[in-house]
Amino acid sequence: MHLRRSQEEEALRQLDSLYNDNSGYSSSNSRNDADAQLVRMADILFTERMKYTVSEWRAGLLHEGNTGSGFRGSLNTMNQTFQTTFFQMRPALVLNGLSSRQLRLIKLVTEKDFKDLAYVHVTGENSVAQKLIVYTDSTSDRDLLMSEVKACQKKDSLVKIKSAIGFRHVIDLLSSEKKLIVGHNCFLDLAHVYSKFFGPLPLTAEEFASAVRKYFPNIIDTKVLINSNDELFLLMRKGSTSLSKAFGVLCPPIGPGGTSSDVAGKPRVKVEVQVDDQRFSNWNSGAKHEAGYDAFMTGSVFSQSCRNLGIDFNSVLNLPQNEKLQKYINHLYLSWNNKDIIDLKTGKILVESLGSNNNTSTKRRNPKFVFSNTVLLWGPPSKLRAKDIRDCVCKVFGVGSIVSICHLDETAAFVQFSKEELVSDFLELKDSLEREKNSPVSILHPLSKILEGGFVRSANYEMYKDICGSSLSQVLFAEQAEAVASKPKAGVVKLAVEVDSYYPNELLSDSCMK
Repeated sequence: MHLRRSQEEEALRQLDSLYNDNSGYSSSNSRNDADAQLVRMADILFTERMKYTVSEWRAGLLHEGNTGSGFRGSLNTMNQTFQTTFFQMRPALVLNGLSSRQLRLIKLVTEKDFKDLAYVHVTGENSVAQKLIVYTDSTSDRDLLMSEVKACQKKDSLVKIKSAIGFRHVIDLLSSEKKLIVGHNCFLDLAHVYSKFFGPLPLTAEEFASAVRKYFPNIIDTKVLINSNDELFLLMRKGSTSLSKAFGVLCPPIGPGGTSSDVAGKPRVKVEVQVDDQRFSNWNSGAKHEAGYDAFMTGSVFSQSCRNLGIDFNSVLNLPQNEKLQKYINHLYLSWNNKDIIDLKTGKILVESLGSNNNTSTKRRNPKFVFSNTVLLWGPPSKLRAKDIRDCVCKVFGVGSIVSICHLDETAAFVQFSKEELVSDFLELKDSLEREKNSPVSILHPLSKILEGGFVRSANYEMYKDICGSSLSQVLFAEQAEAVASKPKAGVVKLAVEVDSYYPNELLSDSCMK
C-alpha cells in the first residue's frame, strides 16, 4: 500500500486544517458531547460513579500537595483499575478497560464538572492509544496542555501519513534527482507510474506530457533511439526492435543467442550483475517480461547504444545534456501500432521520424485509427472472430468497406470502416435486423452470422470510454460492458455514433486498444 502524491497532499491539507484551527478542539468536544447525552439510566448511574471516582482522585492529589503520591499505586472502582501516572509533568489518571461510550461520558463529566482537569487522547509507547484525565494548575496551564496535546496529535498523524507513502519514496527519489529515466517503449509504463504514484491520469496527451515532465524532466525511449538512428537501426538489420531482440543483437556476450556479426568488432560495455553474493559479467536469467530482467535488458541496450554512438560514460557528467542524445530525449512512442511519437516538451505528436529512416522504420504497420469511422462490438467470443466479421460486413458493404479490426480481448473488437457514413449504415441495418429477427430476411442476411439474434452489442467510442472509466471492474470487456449497462445511469448502450476524431488528444484510447 502507498499514498499517491495527490493523496498525500490532500491528507496534509486536511491535517493542517484540523490542527491549525483554534476552534477545532472545542468543536470536536461539542460533537462528542452531543453524542454522549444522558438518555439512559445506565449512563446516569455510570456518570455519577465516575464523578465520585474522579473527585476522590482529585481530592487525593490536592491533599498530598499535587504530588499524586497518595495514588501512585492504583484506584479500584466498579471492577476497573485506574492507574495514576504523569503526563507532560502533570499528574494523570489512565483510563483502562472502558468502552468508547463510557469514555465519551467520562469526557463529558470531566469538562462539565472539573475546570482544573482535562480529558486527553494521546498515543503512548509502542503506538498504543491512551485516554487520560490530567490535572492542571490553572486555566492557562490547561490551555497550554491542550496545545501540547494538539501538537503531539499532529506529529503522530504526520508520522502515519509519511509511513503510508511506502514505495513511493523510491519514485520520489528518482524524481528529485532529475536523473535520466531510460525505458523501452515506455509510454504506458510512465502512465501507469503516474496514475499509481502521483494522481489520476490527465485527459489529454498535452496535459499528460506537461504533468510527467514535472516529475521526470529527462526520459529516453530506447525503441525510439534504435529506430531513429541510422547506425543502430542497421545493426538491427531493419527488423524487429523489440526489447528481447535488441538485447540479443546489441549485447551478444550477454543476450541469449546473440551472434550478430555486425557488432562483433565494436567496443563492448561491460555489465556486471550481482546475484546473492556473486558477481557475473555474463548473466542471463532467461526471464523476459519480468520487471527486474526487463530493466536489466533495457539498461544494457541503452549502455551499448551509447557506446555505439561514441558516448564515453567515463567523461560524460550529464547524459541528458549530451549533444548526441539531445534529439532523442523526451520523445516516446504514443502508439507503436501507428508509430506516433509524442514530444513530452510540447505535448505534440511528431509528424516525421527523428532520424533518416523514413522507409520501413516509419511506415505505419496499421492505418491510423479514426474514431468517427469506428464501431465497438462485443458479445460471445465465438461470434467475434475477425475473419467472420470482415467476411460478413464486406458481403454487405463491399470489399474495401473495412479498414481494420482490432480486438480488445476475446469478447470485444473495434471495427474501423473506410467511410464515416458506413458506421451509421451498419448501425441502422443492425438495428433493423434485430427488430425483425424472426423474419426470413434477418435469418438469411449475411450479418446474421455475427449478430446471433441480438447477443452481439454495439456502441460508439464515447460509450467505450464510459465503460472503461467505470468504478466497476470485470475481467472480460463484455462482462464489464454489461455490468455498466445494468446501472440505471448507463442507459441503453446502442447509441448513434458521435465520436471525437481528434486523435492526438485521446491519451488512453490507444492504450486500451493494445
